[in-house]
Amino acid sequence: MAGLYFEEFTIGQTFTHALRRTVTETDNLMFSAMTHNPAALHLDEQWCQDNSEFGTRIVNSCFTLGLMVGISVGDTTLGTTVANLGWDEVRFPKPLFHGDTVRVESEVLSMRPSKSRPGQGIVVFAHRAFNQHDDLVASCKRSALMLPRPDAQAEAAKGMV
Repeated sequence: MAGLYFEEFTIGQTFTHALRRTVTETDNLMFSAMTHNPAALHLDEQWCQDNSEFGTRIVNSCFTLGLMVGISVGDTTLGTTVANLGWDEVRFPKPLFHGDTVRVESEVLSMRPSKSRPGQGIVVFAHRAFNQHDDLVASCKRSALMLPRPDAQAEAAKGMV
């Protein structure tokens, strides 16, 4: 299991994720098409050259968000999460372009036992994505409902009997 259980996190814990990803034109095109987003800003190079302040297509921000969170999963929640509860304060301070390489850092901001699910806990992460120039291209807070360690889960179950 790559992810950590609720009790294995600590507030302030940081992760510099080893996984990186170079974003391709195909990534942007396919994601935009699959999500029915026809914005010229993502799909029409000529329009962008003539009309956009960026002079070229930019990567769909929903793809950027998904990639940022996805890169974090292997080190944080893979196999140990019940569900994502929400993404807050999503920001894109700089655009992501085709050919940019994304790296991600995550930090545990807070954690608490779940009020509605005994034994499980809620961890709030801050995720930050950077391009190859170390420009911040995305950030968000993600709340995740986490499983307890198997031994802690067994103890919680005993207390419910």
